[in-house]
Amino acid sequence: MAAETEPPFALRGADVTIVGLGLIGGSLAWALRERQLCRHVNGVTRRPESIGEALERGVVDWATTDLAAGVGGADIVVLAAPVRTILRQIPLVATWLKPGCVLLDVGSTKEAVVAAMALLPSHVQPIGGHPMCGKEKNGLAAADPALFEGAPFVLTPLTRTAPEAVALAEEMARGIGAHPMILEPGRHDRLVAAVSHLPYLLSAALMSVALQVGGTDEALWALAASGFRDTSRLAASDVQMMADILLTNRQAVGEMAQRCSAALERLAALIARDDEVALKATLSPLQAQRGGMFQGGRS
Repeated sequence: MAAETEPPFALRGADVTIVGLGLIGGSLAWALRERQLCRHVNGVTRRPESIGEALERGVVDWATTDLAAGVGGADIVVLAAPVRTILRQIPLVATWLKPGCVLLDVGSTKEAVVAAMALLPSHVQPIGGHPMCGKEKNGLAAADPALFEGAPFVLTPLTRTAPEAVALAEEMARGIGAHPMILEPGRHDRLVAAVSHLPYLLSAALMSVALQVGGTDEALWALAASGFRDTSRLAASDVQMMADILLTNRQAVGEMAQRCSAALERLAALIARDDEVALKATLSPLQAQRGGMFQGGRS
């Protein structure tokens, strides 16, 4: 690989531009700036009013609504938008990136993103990324520089990505408190379909059932307590963001939805035939497995 296409800098001396100052982008910018991990942290946002908010809260050093101006001189550019927006941005920003610039994304699905990155000109160093953290609330107001603490940060480098670019992305992930993890894009998408995308679908389905029942008996809402609150939380997630995720990971999400449907049908069948022995035999190992997870970490 030609030397001029390799990232010739360390993170501490880098100018980083975050495109999209929502929950993830705003939190990333804030964490980088608060921990003084790089030279400058700049932001690109669609909404002019977000510039003042980002500067006032100390999230960025400088911000603009001009994409070309924001990414043109950056050493590292991070695309932090919904996945289908990222797919539109990748070929657009390529014309403005300087030689050796590392282009990272933080979208929730990776196969489509990496395929788009493969078409980038050779002077750009592309690498897919996905921090496994978030909230059901979105936007800059929800940003938190501690959001990434203890979270996995998946990286999906391309074959053409220089080792220096991968190392730089890993350094950034560790610097904000996350644990970098290298995965192949398809493997990532299948795994997150099971542990991230399916839980959202289940939460949405639960809300759908509750609305049906509550529509005929309003006492349901007086009875809804912590169990319902916890399991329905993800249904409050941003709909556009989730639609982008689900529609760019259709095959894996479909597989996991079918697996879950089959599991529910098996449980329902055991209940219908009043088979307490088989029901307990099915539920007990699940209880034991879940009870041993996330020890000393997130519950």
